[in-house]
Amino acid sequence: MDIGKLGEDLACKFLEKKGFHMKTRNYRRIFGELDIVAEKKDKIHFVEVKAVSYETGKNTPFKPEDAVGYRKQKRLKRAIHGYLREYPVSYETEWQFDIIAVYVDTEKKTAKIRFLENLVL
Repeated sequence: MDIGKLGEDLACKFLEKKGFHMKTRNYRRIFGELDIVAEKKDKIHFVEVKAVSYETGKNTPFKPEDAVGYRKQKRLKRAIHGYLREYPVSYETEWQFDIIAVYVDTEKKTAKIRFLENLVL
């Protein structure tokens, strides 16, 4: 089972329930990748999804969002700027960067989602 793909699917469902409109998934360019680009109330949200299995995450202080280090942040910035250049987005359109951390329990077939909003890159 691909925990990353499952995490992204769950994150999309979570966002849709919160009133977000999905614009793009897995925007990939040579300079970086964006997991989810969504929109809510005329604001674009660039969402990085980090998923771990519950078994992996329960015995460690590691949090999925800890995997978004300095190098990953640089690639995300480049990908965001590339997206904003490539798609017709007004300069007045607000945007923000968010992380969704997903803990997947494959045995119980449940997931815990933590939504970290408006983070600084």
